[in-house]
Amino acid sequence: MNLRPIFVALLMAGGFICRSQVSLRPVTSVASSGGSAARIAVHSTEFDSLALRESPSISLADVMAYNAGVFVKNHGRASLSTVTFRGTSPSHTKVLWNGISVNSPMVGMTDFSTIPSHLVDHASLLHGSSSVVQAGGGLGGVVSLSLSADPFLDGWRVNYIQGIGSYKTFDEFLRVDYGCGRWSSSTRASVSTSDNDFPYINYDKKENIYDDNHQIISQYYPKERNRSGAWRDVHVLQDIEFFPAASHRLALNAWYYDSRRELPMLTVDYAAPSDFENVTMERTARVSASWNHGSRPWNFEARAGYVNSFMAYDYSIDAGAGIMSRLTASRTRLNSLIGQVKATWSAVSNLHVELSWSGTCHWLHSSNINSPGFDVKELQTSAALAVRWRPLTRVGTQLIIREESYGKNFTAPIPALLAEYNFIDWGELTLKASVSRNYCHPTLNDLYFLPGGNPDLKSERGFTYDAGVSGCWKVEETALVSLDASWFDSRIDRWIQWLPSSRGFYSPRNVGRVHAYGIESRASVMIMPGRGWTLNLSGNFSWTPSVRSDRSFGYADMSQGRQLPYTPRYSASVVADVKWHQWQMTYKWLHYSRRFTQTTEQIDPHGVLKPYYMSELSLGRGFTFRPCDFMIKGVIHNLLNTRYKSELARPMPGINFQLIVSVTPKFFRCG
Repeated sequence: MNLRPIFVALLMAGGFICRSQVSLRPVTSVASSGGSAARIAVHSTEFDSLALRESPSISLADVMAYNAGVFVKNHGRASLSTVTFRGTSPSHTKVLWNGISVNSPMVGMTDFSTIPSHLVDHASLLHGSSSVVQAGGGLGGVVSLSLSADPFLDGWRVNYIQGIGSYKTFDEFLRVDYGCGRWSSSTRASVSTSDNDFPYINYDKKENIYDDNHQIISQYYPKERNRSGAWRDVHVLQDIEFFPAASHRLALNAWYYDSRRELPMLTVDYAAPSDFENVTMERTARVSASWNHGSRPWNFEARAGYVNSFMAYDYSIDAGAGIMSRLTASRTRLNSLIGQVKATWSAVSNLHVELSWSGTCHWLHSSNINSPGFDVKELQTSAALAVRWRPLTRVGTQLIIREESYGKNFTAPIPALLAEYNFIDWGELTLKASVSRNYCHPTLNDLYFLPGGNPDLKSERGFTYDAGVSGCWKVEETALVSLDASWFDSRIDRWIQWLPSSRGFYSPRNVGRVHAYGIESRASVMIMPGRGWTLNLSGNFSWTPSVRSDRSFGYADMSQGRQLPYTPRYSASVVADVKWHQWQMTYKWLHYSRRFTQTTEQIDPHGVLKPYYMSELSLGRGFTFRPCDFMIKGVIHNLLNTRYKSELARPMPGINFQLIVSVTPKFFRCG
């Protein structure tokens, strides 16, 4: 279905509006230094809203890769993209959308390529022990996402963005906001399509050159195109907020996602694209309704949510005579009901006590033509007590205790203690430290998948220690400098791993102990020299060894002391932004160190992925007219045409281009 005419019609029907958001400021880190009680000693990364809205083509994975210092493993655009904090696994990163978990209950992780950054108003990362403030199970951290309509908007505001890129890639985004009195609404829609047939040199194949006697006289690496990699993604989001009284807020959030993605052929495949069909499809709807009432000393919050998801995977091959034989037809239907309540007491300004409870009930049906499938009903609950106390102006502490359950199993209490000390006389300099214990429950696939599920699995258990410093200094009236650095140490027991079994298939087991430790650092400088100039420079560096610290398979186990597969020890990124009046230029740079594909760190052509450096350059200009604002921008992805791999046998695109046009008409106001 071609939805492009619908977007154009909506734009024409809506008239001409709004102001263009063309500033592309980099991500900044906001440290707690006496702000809200919930932020005491929290180690977090906050994303600038303009960085989130930089381009309709980028996903949240792209934003985090360049700006957050975490490792993003991706298989190319519109292909699986996962995020890992501090050397842990993707299932140890919890993702919340308006308080509702986005993690798949089947596999435990989140595909960040399915979350366009343009659809998010607020995004933050909570690292390590700080994740317990919002949720349990985030042994690495928590990603918190939210929508919010503008409560101060008076009238209409519309923005339409069209992106055209290489390989017949089209990205369209439409946002319509309305505010009047106590009501505010935000409607967003996004459509992305692409043939994704980029060319590349296939270094996993060699073609022979023969002489007249059919003797091999030379060889070369063939130039191929990415085959069977097309996609079509559609997102529609709605946010409505109503303020019936000064102390009450009602909100309704809805998110619908419809996707069809072909899985690209591997670089070692020799079949023609017409010989098979390899497709994933997903339709997911999330709805959240919330109520907030604040009247000192009490604040109450309640939320109800519902998730309905249908996921399908088809794999078929040509059986001859143009007849496709279906080898795999997987179907998964998920329904989830969510309930949350929270009460906060703050009779005195320096003491806050919070009680919260949440429950999620999953109904899952999974089937496959090659297996009997399974049906699961599981209730997951979490209760927490948080005490936040600032005994002195310079000193703040948080104590959180959580208790969680999945099915009939309960974890031991999950405690977290966070503390900070503010050097007020030195500006916004803060020392922070924390310690916590946490658990990550087995996924539904871990427990019930047929064949191979293991219902006797135990939750992974981790202890995490953090210590760091953050600061922000203003240099006269022309510069702002911020710095954040932390050391962490995590020890995770009962690590879940799928291993071959004697019955001829893989099955998950609690094996091994993982020791993840290292350093995370971020720094940024903003300079305003005058005459319309603004300079921004930000950088991230992470050193994250994540090694097996025991011999789970006996003395012959060669994985002890080795880095976990596909986990880099070093990662770094830099974002440089220059703005002069209506002009803006942004340069991005990203580096990941080498990654091993096996637990033994074996160095061979298929055992190690080489380190790589990625660059991106964009240049844009805004225009202001009486009926509307207008922006045009060009982007060069993979500026240096770097040859790299994120995973074995997965082709990745070289240098490619994109043109982005944004129109924000100026509309009327409420009467």
